[in-house]
Formats: sequence, C-alpha cells, structure tokens
Amino acid sequence: LQSNGCGPGFAEENTSSEEQTIIKIAGNSYLASPNLPDFCGCSPGWSSAFYGAECFDSEVHSYLKNLGKQKSSESQNIDAKKVELEQLLMMETKNYRKTIKFYQKLLQKERRSKGPETKSMLPKLRGQLQEMKSKVQFLELVKKYQMMYAEQWGVESYVLPTVIHNGKADTMDMASMDESSLLLYYNTEKHQCNNQNGVRVLQAGTPLGLMAYLYSRNAFLEGYVQQFLYTFRYFCTQEEFLQFLLDRISSTLSSASLDPSTSLTKICNRSFYILQAWIEDCYSVDFATNTDLLGTLKEFISSKVASLNGYGERLLSLLEDASARRNGSADLCSGMDKCEEESEEGRKTLHSLCKKLSEDVSRKNFYWKLSRGMGPIAQYQRERLRTGSAVLPKPCCSSFTEESSISLARADEVGPVLLHECSAQQLCWQLTLLQQEVFNKCHPVHFLNSRALGVKDKCVAVPKAVSAETVSLKVCNLFLSKCIQDQYLLQLLKNADSISTWVAAEIVTCHTTKRQVSLLSKFLLIAKCCYEQRNFATAMQILAGLENLIVRQLPAWKILPAKVAEIMEELKAVEVFLKSDSLCLMEGDRFKTLPTIPSAHVLAMHVQQLETGGFTMTNGAHKWTKLRNIAKVVSQVHAFQENPYTYAPDFKLQSYLRQRITHFKDADISALAADNCANFHQIPAEKHSRKIQDTLRRMKATFQ
Repeated sequence: LQSNGCGPGFAEENTSSEEQTIIKIAGNSYLASPNLPDFCGCSPGWSSAFYGAECFDSEVHSYLKNLGKQKSSESQNIDAKKVELEQLLMMETKNYRKTIKFYQKLLQKERRSKGPETKSMLPKLRGQLQEMKSKVQFLELVKKYQMMYAEQWGVESYVLPTVIHNGKADTMDMASMDESSLLLYYNTEKHQCNNQNGVRVLQAGTPLGLMAYLYSRNAFLEGYVQQFLYTFRYFCTQEEFLQFLLDRISSTLSSASLDPSTSLTKICNRSFYILQAWIEDCYSVDFATNTDLLGTLKEFISSKVASLNGYGERLLSLLEDASARRNGSADLCSGMDKCEEESEEGRKTLHSLCKKLSEDVSRKNFYWKLSRGMGPIAQYQRERLRTGSAVLPKPCCSSFTEESSISLARADEVGPVLLHECSAQQLCWQLTLLQQEVFNKCHPVHFLNSRALGVKDKCVAVPKAVSAETVSLKVCNLFLSKCIQDQYLLQLLKNADSISTWVAAEIVTCHTTKRQVSLLSKFLLIAKCCYEQRNFATAMQILAGLENLIVRQLPAWKILPAKVAEIMEELKAVEVFLKSDSLCLMEGDRFKTLPTIPSAHVLAMHVQQLETGGFTMTNGAHKWTKLRNIAKVVSQVHAFQENPYTYAPDFKLQSYLRQRITHFKDADISALAADNCANFHQIPAEKHSRKIQDTLRRMKATFQ
C-alpha cells in the first residue's frame, strides 16, 4: 500500500469533483453546531509521519471514491461511505477472527495426529489467512484516509501569505510578502505513473512559513502535519504555536461564512482541525506539563469559541478526555471515546491474532539479519536456525502462577531462589510486560533534544548523585530556550540502568560458583528469548549487566557451557544490528504484526546523530528535510506502541521482580562482589604455600 505515492491529490493542480462535494457537505454542516458524535479523530498518526505522501496510494483513493454509490451515476455521500466502510471492516475482521481460530485448532490437531489431510489443508488455509489479513489492513488504511476531513479545508500555496496576514494586527509590509520569502522548495522528477511535471517538495522555511504550510492543501495527507507536531519545538515554543493558531481563529471566526470556498472559512476550519490533531497526539508532552498553556487554550475556547461555534464544546470535551486518560480516570471519558476505545480494543485483539499467525508461519524460518562482518557469529546463527524454534514461546500463552509456590511477601528474604526456579521463558514474559508498561508511557517527542538532558553514548544518562531536576538545559539545548521539555526519557533510561544493575548484583551475590554459572546461564537465555520476541530493550539491559567489568571477570565464565556462552556473542551481534540503522526495526512487515520494544538508549543515540549539524540554512530558513527525517525515526515509537504483547501477567512474579530491581538499583557492584569469595579466582592451598616458600627462598638468597 505504501508503494508509489502516485495517488491523485498529491499535486497542487486539480481538485477532483469528489473533494468539491465533500467540501460542500462538510462546509454546510460545520458552522451549524454539529452533533459531537459526528466528529472523529483527525490526528494523522505515526504512519503519516513515517510514510509521508506514500501512506495513501491511488488504490486507496479509488476504493474510497466508489464507496457509498449504489449506481455509477449517483453522487457522493459521506455518510453512506462511512456506514459501508464500517460494515465491511466489521465483517472482514469477524471472518478473519473465525478463520484464524480454526487455523489454530487445525494446527494443534496436525501436531497431535499429523494426518495427511490436515497437512494438505494447512498451507491453503495459511494462504487464505494472509489474503484476509491484507484485506483487513487495507480497509483500516481506507478508514484512516476517510477520517482526514481536515484536508478539505486546505488552501493553495499562493494563499499562504494570506494565512499569515489574517493573524497579524500590523499589516505593514504584508503586501510585499510572498511565498518565496517564507518557504523554499525543490522540484522532483515527474511522476512515472501519469507523466505529470515535477512536484515541488518543501525543503526549508522560516518558522512563520512552516506554521503557515500547515494550511496548505494535502498537508495532512502528505504527512507534513504529523511531522510538524513531532518537531516544531526546534524552531518555536508551544506558546508561540498556540498563539499562531488562536490568532487565525480570532481573525476569521466572526467573518467566516457558510460558503466553504472562501479563504476565511478554510483558514478558520483548518485551524480547528490542526488544534484538534495537536491535542490528540501531543497532549501528554505539551499541555499536561504546561498548565499555563492549557489554561490559555481553555480560556480562549470558553470565552470566544463556545458561544459562536459548536466546535468549542468538542475541544473542551477532548481536553477533559485527554486529562482523564492521563490520570487513569476512565469514567470521565465521553460516550464517543468509549466507542473508540472499544474499537481500539478490537483492533488490538486483531493484532494479537496476527501475531499468533506470524509466529506460526515464521517459527521454522526465524532469523536475525546480522552484519556480514560477524563471521563465526553469523555462522553460529545459521547453525542455530534448525533448533532456534524450541526457544520461542508458544502462540497461546497461559498463566504460570501455579508453577511458583514460594511466598513473595518479601523479595529480599526470598533472594534469588525464584530466579533459579522459574524458567527463562517465564521470566522473559514477565520482564517484557514490565518493560512494556514503562515504554507505553513514552512519546516520540521524549527522544528529541536528549543531549540537553545529559544523555550520552556509552555512559549512564544521569549520574546517580545528580537528580533529573538539576540537569542543566543550557548546554547543547536544540529547543528554544523557553520551550518546556518533558524529561520522561530520563526515567526510561534510569529504569534500564536499574535492570542492568540488578542483573549484575544478582550474579555477584551468589555464594557459590555453581549458582553463578546457573544464574549466568539463566540471564543469557532470558536475553535470547527477549530479543527473539523483539523485546530489544530488556535484552540490551541484560547485556549491559553481563558486560559489567566486575561480572566479566568472574571465574564462572570459564566453566560456562560453550553453547550458552555463545549467546553472549549473539547478543553483541544484535546490539551491532540495532546500532547499524535507525530504522532497522521498521524493515519489512514484521513490526506490524509482532510486538516490538526498542532500546531507548540506542534510539536516543540515533536521534542525536540526526540532530548533529546545523538546523538552519545561510538565509536563516530551517531545514525541513532534516526535521522530516527526525520525525520519521521517532514515529516508530507510536508504531510499536500500537501492537502490544499479549502474555498473561503473573502479578506475584512481577511484584517479586520489581522488589528485587528496586532493592539493587543503587547498589555498588564492586562492594557487593568484595564480600563474596566466589567472585575471585581461588588458588589451591598447597600451590599457594609452595609459592610463599619459593618467594622466601629467593629473598634469602639475595641477602646472602
């Protein structure tokens, strides 16, 4: 679906009759205070920032064009399109669920009986499932395209100076301002699919020009709006951006007519949609952390918008719902959002079914793309392919609380006993769920400007003696000085550091070499299981704990089984793979069906590399090509959060792991190791005595 980017509507020349009809329908209903349930989310989402104009191709556009038509001669109808699409998506999803459940039963039957009929049916059914899955995903993409009603209020590029003019009290020198003074473009080659002339692509712009470009036609569909929401803090503050939008609303709201063709009506309506997309996507990083910004917006809506336009009520409701979700108050959500949450839950269930299918399909050909220079490691990986499926969890995960009968009243009293008794797979699942809980709270914006937070390569993000509040934002700050930055990334990295310290501490506190070998093997197997399940965060945290200088010098490594010791090289190869490319986890379609948790530190380093170099050109314009690349990389955070792990939680085991991690989070590994004789190479007593006698004899000889 993200193939050619040759879909109609991406060039700025012609507006189709379909778009004109949509404008008329929506334009006549917008200013008449529509019912709130008729509004839908307008945030383009991560796929818009990642794929850009290629997110929706001509096939999606053509399919939507034919929806809602009983006859070829009938006119377009938005309501008919919406109803038909919802019915199709519900029906296809239901059929897909039934088929994949049947596939699961058939697979279990084949494993038990291995009958020839079952074997011949499985490949055909698997092919049908792949087709059904593709159709469901296509309909979801069409639905997202249909939801972008904001695009109908876009203006042509020559109107952009008017967008700026309408928000300015001082109109001096506005007549001489043209588009070339605001934005800089470069021309691409002509479209191969329709031989059109080259299309202009935005290259750079002034802060005012980049904000005005939000109003241009196709800014939503081309991914510009989502990319802007991720990166605007590099060239303007949240207050400046909000004021820009409110000024446009103030200057056009009273004069906006029911005629949707006027520029004032388009600017007014587009401003509301941009504001809604900002709230939907970035409330947690911009409004929740800045009470003054939130207060300014609420006061403006209550005093100037609510009395004139039904959209004011929608925005206030949207703010309340966003605040409720952040605070965990699900009861405050509106009826519309509850419906959205139900559909979201259904979609997550569908993702879990896709994951099960993908695990079954890829179980026999699982592998990781490693660097060609790995040599023996790559060879080892190829040899392990034949037996690697045994390590993978089964598709259907059941709770394993019955297997642990130890009381977890106090984890420090239980000690590492539970780590030895639980399997590596069990610990992998629960550590993954704990990591997912932390990862789901982060936002793509959290990974921007991390140098200002003290995040560096190959070192701890924040020294333990220094709190996050004392970190200076003046050094290497790429955001504007008055731009408020959420520091959740530091919590994410501190959590990672705590897990690494816990791994090292558990090993060095084992009082026998035999137990150390057992625990080393357990952690290596857990890390292997984690990265095979695409939980790279926990895998890299365990690797960091095992690479601790004290741990690496333990005698237990010498008697570790060779096959287990080779997993260490596997983990290092995975680390090289993760560092090789900022988008390596987004290759192919695996990330769409299999849950993924990236390494936060590795991702932050990739973003820092993209941030290296100047953000402005010699004429002072900000490089949009650079900002667009940054937005594309950080968008994968939302992509991974969209597809959660579905393991059954074991709350007792999770509580134990949390307590152990907290117990050792600030531990001094060298001090812990010094109290344990198992951490030192032992010299036999006779050999030690003979060495002392030889030394004394040599000293005697020197004095004679």
